[in-house]
Amino acid sequence: MQPDPADLFPETGLIAPARMRAVDANAMALGVTELQLMESAGRGLAEQVLRENPGRVLILCGKGNNGGDGMVAARHLRRHATTDVCYLDKGPRSNACEHQLAALRHARVGLHPFASRDDLEPLRTLFEKADVIVDALLGTGTSGGLKEPLATCVAMANASRAKIIAADIPTPGMRADRICAFHRAKADGSTVIDIGIPVEAECFVGPGDLTLIPARKKKAHKGNGGTVLVIGGGPYQGAPYLAGLGALRAGADIVRIASPVFEPVPDLIYERLEGRVIGKEHTERLIALAEKADVVVCGNGLGTESHEVVTAIAPHCKKAVFDADALRLPLPHAKGETIFTPHAAEFARITGISLPEDTMGKARAVQCSGIKGTVILKGHIDIVTDGTQVRFNRTGDPAMTVGGTGDVLAGIAGALLCHLPAFDAACIAAYASGKAGEAVVAERGGGMLASDIVDRIPAVLYQKSQRGV
Repeated sequence: MQPDPADLFPETGLIAPARMRAVDANAMALGVTELQLMESAGRGLAEQVLRENPGRVLILCGKGNNGGDGMVAARHLRRHATTDVCYLDKGPRSNACEHQLAALRHARVGLHPFASRDDLEPLRTLFEKADVIVDALLGTGTSGGLKEPLATCVAMANASRAKIIAADIPTPGMRADRICAFHRAKADGSTVIDIGIPVEAECFVGPGDLTLIPARKKKAHKGNGGTVLVIGGGPYQGAPYLAGLGALRAGADIVRIASPVFEPVPDLIYERLEGRVIGKEHTERLIALAEKADVVVCGNGLGTESHEVVTAIAPHCKKAVFDADALRLPLPHAKGETIFTPHAAEFARITGISLPEDTMGKARAVQCSGIKGTVILKGHIDIVTDGTQVRFNRTGDPAMTVGGTGDVLAGIAGALLCHLPAFDAACIAAYASGKAGEAVVAERGGGMLASDIVDRIPAVLYQKSQRGV
């Protein structure tokens, strides 16, 4: 039995709200329902409230899932303390919150809707008499300044003598005597409540991670999706074009291919390089192109004769993905964030480390390799690490051993790196490439072409049904 990845590579420290939403969505994709998570959170919150031995509890609930957590807590508290719930009754509630409110209407708790400042004034005595106030107004979905009537609600709570316990994270401006965080802390000093999220929701890449991809703005114009330069080709002419198409399908607006070989792909901009292979005579021009690109993808189909050019260009790249024949010593590094995409043999070539057979042993070796940047170690289970964080990806199919699939992966990573931190871009690229490959196999069975994967990428990355939302 393999060791638990969470024991060997635990995610520690404060978790960002966006990452927590991704983990929640991954848990739901693994079969734990939203309502199960909410029930666990609310019950745990109620248990923490009861440690204060309150006679009267007032729970302040918003319209989202944080409010739903508070409503669950109210059901569990009603037998132990006089419990009142003040809930925001203005605008739509989340489905889960609506579900909990419906259940709460059949429980013996005081329900007090408010939609304005005027609605709150008659409820002032509830604030004054409460021993504990539970803040379940906004949670991690908070953005922007606090508006009415929530601002008045916060002011009334702050003025009370009650101990205030925040659910997951305090509402802006609300004093918090205690913070009860669900799954992991989002603020220092929190008491963490285990809500039953499976280990794999955090250690493996899942559909929840796709929620980290920023939405395209309505007023976006050409180039906002990112500009990618692919440098490669010569000995293997198709590789840079597969990478370029992968970048386009992953959301890049403009993709240029700098190569000695021309392929008639009208969606890609060809930057002609004279000669048989990329050589020193191309260095100056490639540096100029690299400086204009948001991300450079380099190495696809390059061959063994061009590494000196790669190392000369690398420091001029804002960000870069190095793949295939760019994975040689000295290892190139971009000016900014860098992703490396080796398979086991290429990893041995750049580190001198022969990887063990077991996945956890491989992960330890890659994490401790000393490579400065983010590494996607391609394999049956992909391993992604930046030397600190480690995550695993198990999407994909054995049919993806066909040549060119790694080039598509590099292109996807390049497009995502235009907008995401390198580690997140690498994780999502590995996941999306594998899911796209699975879709091809489901439709066609064997005989996959790397180009078959390309057209499946948008459905994986950008269809809501695929993103766990």
